[in-house]
Amino acid sequence: MRVISGDKKGIPIKAVAGQSTRPTTDKVKESIFNMIGPYFQGGTALDLYGGAGGLGIEALSRGVDTAVFVDREYKAIQTIKANLKSCKLESKAEVYKNDAKRALQALVKRERTFTYIFLDPPYARERLADELTFISDHQLLENEGQVVVEHGIKTVLKHQYGRLSLVRTERYGDTVISIYVMSN
Repeated sequence: MRVISGDKKGIPIKAVAGQSTRPTTDKVKESIFNMIGPYFQGGTALDLYGGAGGLGIEALSRGVDTAVFVDREYKAIQTIKANLKSCKLESKAEVYKNDAKRALQALVKRERTFTYIFLDPPYARERLADELTFISDHQLLENEGQVVVEHGIKTVLKHQYGRLSLVRTERYGDTVISIYVMSN
């Protein structure tokens, strides 16, 4: 794995050791950023299931100002920190060891909002409908912001979760990318 584009292009990213995470392939990552960017003039990102940090680091490399990384696994947190360090992005990132639900609740309490939210949970433990509804209900996404959901083909998502509307879906083998935006 590597950073695909932006000012950190080509820097290798370590994967999390073991089988607990499923890293986004470079092809899928490139497709995601072609759909939502491909480059940014600032903004904030939340990588809720950080894994190795690949999506959030890619967003930072492509121009997002800051990113928050969350993962519940200690090995993943250590890998995210190491990858941020090798990319010299530590000053633009916050990294938290927490489960997704608690992290979302904490972000609401801190009155945080994001331009881009990446949801890429382990397919067997998806709670995407609940998370999308929570993001909408608590306005964690800025106006004009986008939620990028990476999920398995067996997961069926609705077109609407509160004020979040599905605007695009693409399939890559067993992986589906669904993009939601906040509607008025």
